[in-house]
Amino acid sequence: MTLDAPVPAPGSGVTFVMPVLNERDYLERAVQTVLLQDVDGPAELILALGPSTDGTTELARRLAERDDRIRLVDNPRADIPVALNLAIRAARHPTIVRVDAHSELAPGYTRRALATLERSRAANVGGVMRADGRTPFQRAVAIAYNSPIGLGGGAYHVGAPEGPAESAYLGVMRREVLQEVGLFDETIRRGEDWELNLRIRRAGYRVWFDPDLAVTYWPRESWVRLARQFLATGTWRGELVRRFGRSNSLRFFAPPALVVAVIASIVLGALQGAGVVGGAFSAVLSVIHLPVALYVLGIIAFSVVAGRALRERCWLVLVLPTMHLAWGAGFLVGVVRGAKDTIDTSRLDRNTPLP
Repeated sequence: MTLDAPVPAPGSGVTFVMPVLNERDYLERAVQTVLLQDVDGPAELILALGPSTDGTTELARRLAERDDRIRLVDNPRADIPVALNLAIRAARHPTIVRVDAHSELAPGYTRRALATLERSRAANVGGVMRADGRTPFQRAVAIAYNSPIGLGGGAYHVGAPEGPAESAYLGVMRREVLQEVGLFDETIRRGEDWELNLRIRRAGYRVWFDPDLAVTYWPRESWVRLARQFLATGTWRGELVRRFGRSNSLRFFAPPALVVAVIASIVLGALQGAGVVGGAFSAVLSVIHLPVALYVLGIIAFSVVAGRALRERCWLVLVLPTMHLAWGAGFLVGVVRGAKDTIDTSRLDRNTPLP
């Protein structure tokens, strides 16, 4: 049976919650797009501050001094689900809007989301992540994010008709339902939103996708940070497969399958090169190279077509395999041994001690 989420009284207010760690270059603009949202009723923005080392905390304090709608809470553990729970527990209003410091809300985002929540009677509503970039590398990553080739075609990356969804990007949520299902699981450092939405759906409530909702997302700025991000994300997806099995979509298994295919091709190539495998048997086994060869050709073709400039095309040839192979390798590690204490080090400054 599907349950209708509660609808607060008109004008009852909205709380925006934002985990923050080493986001000096993005925080002020992210905060500005939140404060410019048109909300019927009171609004507040709670910044959950991790132990930043790049001046982010000082910037957050200056922003809070300028606008009394901004409130600060400390998050010494730095983990995103911990930050979200701290902010939600401190919230004053019945509707929670999750915001990322690496993102920007489109004008009218919150008003549209609140209308969709009320119309659909969903517990959580999300829209489209529109990745964008400021440099050729970041724009190449954004192209990959916005394509089924890059992240497997999830609704909030490439769009879909409005309706029930498996999960929601960021999310505009009813606080009462969050409290009922137990908030975010603080033992899950990546994929915490997917797991929360799984519990929301299992409790009988709707998770809803609205393609008219849009959030600009700024990807990682360097190849190393991108690889670290996807390795950690893949590892935690492997952990979620260990915990929840068939509740995970089949699309999550494509990157680890690619990793296995690449390893098999490399091993066979080494054996063929050393003369250990030869003759007709070698020719038959060479079919193992075919999936990798087709993958490489597909990546090159997509990069040429999708890249708008030469530097973007060149970066795409590197970015796409990095995303796929790092995520897939992490997934295999997570499935075999679990995520354990894996963290996303792409969010850390060089001088930030690991939590």
